[in-house]
Amino acid sequence: MACAAVWIPGLLRGSVGAICTQAASLRSTPSALRHLTVTSVMKSKRKTDHLERTANVVRREVVSAAKVCGATDESPSVKRLRLLVADKEFSFKAGQWVDFFIPGVSVVGGFSICSSPRLLEQERMIELAVKYTNHPPALWIHNQCTLDSEVAVRVGGEFFFDPQPADASRNLVLIAGGVGINPLLSILRHSADLHRERADKGSGYDIGAIKLFYSAKNTSELLFKKNILDLVNEFPEKIACSLHVTKQTTQISAALKPYITEGRITEKEIRDHISEETLFYICGPPPMTDFFSKQLESSHIPKEHICFEKWW
Repeated sequence: MACAAVWIPGLLRGSVGAICTQAASLRSTPSALRHLTVTSVMKSKRKTDHLERTANVVRREVVSAAKVCGATDESPSVKRLRLLVADKEFSFKAGQWVDFFIPGVSVVGGFSICSSPRLLEQERMIELAVKYTNHPPALWIHNQCTLDSEVAVRVGGEFFFDPQPADASRNLVLIAGGVGINPLLSILRHSADLHRERADKGSGYDIGAIKLFYSAKNTSELLFKKNILDLVNEFPEKIACSLHVTKQTTQISAALKPYITEGRITEKEIRDHISEETLFYICGPPPMTDFFSKQLESSHIPKEHICFEKWW
């Protein structure tokens, strides 16, 4: 999700505790979450804020305090945050986002979680990756956020992958553009965790093959390259990736070259992975998301097998 802008009276000078109290009182939809759903098509002619765009989207009731315990540059324009969320009531499904409340900032961000739910279970940590923009939450993250900064977060979103152990095995095709990789990386990491669990215990969800298509302007803006390739190398029989660059001007490293295609992700590449057992998850700029979701529908893929989310 892109960073959002919405005024909430009282947040400008509020503490994290006050933010949690006030955010909890905001209108939210029931906390019951659906397993697989197509995110509602959102009009992109007018830029709306995060809370307005997601007003009818499922949110959890819990608003939790969080502390920044890590911040690194993921790319020249994207900063990765690691947040400690001690509240045991806080949980999320792979692919969901958080409302991001900042003391002293009068607007609310909306950012997809890029880490696996397993990291939260084991270490009480979540990770976000936020692109630099002139929206106040992104500006704060890039220019003012420091270690031990305190914020508040609330989970929302109907774009997620949360299979149960007895569910039918599914292949996944993940299609990402730019920072749209964030929720898809969470799904990819969760899928790897499910595969490890089944390999270790001999039980649990049987994940099928996973193919990630990921496009960015150039290799420096391909986020999480090492994380993605580590998973490809750990599970070569399960996970594959095709990384696309559209405006590369420098030489591509030898390590990346086998995975790189110069040019956009094509309809034919996606068609080659169509099957009755495959679920498609798409996240990127609205034109890209619209294009691939419509192409898949025209290829007679059931709508319940096409899950998409737009970032703005």
